[in-house]
Amino acid sequence: MVGREEAVIAAIGEILWDIFPDGKKIGGAPANFAYYLSRLGEKVALISRVGQDRLGYEALSCCREAGLTTEFIQKDEIYPTGKVRVDLDNEGLPVFEIETNAAWDFIEEDKALFPIVQRAKVIYFGTLAQRQARSRRTIQRLLDRAGTDCLKVLDLNLRPPYFDRQLIESSLKIADVVKLNLKELTVISELFSLRGTETEVFNTLIDRFSLRLLTVTEGENGSWIISPEQAYHHSGYFVPAIDTVGAGDAFTAALVHGLLSGLDLGEINKFANQLASFVCTQKGAWVNIDGWIKSSVF
Repeated sequence: MVGREEAVIAAIGEILWDIFPDGKKIGGAPANFAYYLSRLGEKVALISRVGQDRLGYEALSCCREAGLTTEFIQKDEIYPTGKVRVDLDNEGLPVFEIETNAAWDFIEEDKALFPIVQRAKVIYFGTLAQRQARSRRTIQRLLDRAGTDCLKVLDLNLRPPYFDRQLIESSLKIADVVKLNLKELTVISELFSLRGTETEVFNTLIDRFSLRLLTVTEGENGSWIISPEQAYHHSGYFVPAIDTVGAGDAFTAALVHGLLSGLDLGEINKFANQLASFVCTQKGAWVNIDGWIKSSVF
């Protein structure tokens, strides 16, 4: 679906610290996505912003240690590095409390970013980083500069109260590929008055927003990957989950990696479920998957 030659992936949005009851872990959906793609051997540019504070320097250090370039992560003199309080429910599912006015809310439209988005084969973006006007404007203008063959991947990543119908609709209109979970599908269905069976809702979304691909994750029950022509369901894997933070982002990274590798959608769905399931067995969003990759049948 996407040519691999000189494949550059740009991920735009938040990098932050997930604050768990027993300590902090690096995170943020775009940062998680970039991390997993880099571990899968892809060339990724993370476009974000941190504060000039201890947490900001630690975030940059984490990126360097993971092999991610920090060239496109801006430094803010006013606003602090983002933090999210994360509590886990009885099923290991995260409950988020996101601090406002973080550095990633104020990503600037720096001219140094133009070449990377203009040659990117894939650009990833979400809704959370668009909660403030500055980053929203920057993200949308950078997407406008993408090449005609660039695949725009939207992870809805809805975090109440930081979204509304207008933001969701404008993002869906930009996207070629959309990833969401069942809870987010329910929100979308209510906002856009979508009716019918699950399959009919999938097809309505694809038709209304001219999507090339729609992915709906269902936790341990697997996922759907749907194109205008085909639909693939994978039943998922039951694993002893420690927490699910970052699993959805690992899934999206595997999806993009599979598309760049020319795999069929059924193979991609299987691989993405395998990776996401493994991430659930480890703590934190950035899990070392090097050993898993070597042992994987993929």
